Amino acid sequence: MGLIDRYKQHLPKKKTKEEIAEHISGIEEVGLEKGDLKAMIIAAFITFFPVLIIAMIVFYGLIWLLFVR
Repeated sequence: MGLIDRYKQHLPKKKTKEEIAEHISGIEEVGLEKGDLKAMIIAAFITFFPVLIIAMIVFYGLIWLLFVR
């Protein structure tokens, strides 16, 4: 099931199929601007990098507690 199909499930049932199709085509036409991909990659690093570092520290600590100590 694609993203558009999942999106269609959450639309109000009162809308006609033409209104829904028009709305979805408007969403699909919106593309990325010049710096959007770069901004999304930077945001992903800012979001995931600290979590990965913390997970690695916890994993290293467990290994140290179990095998080295």
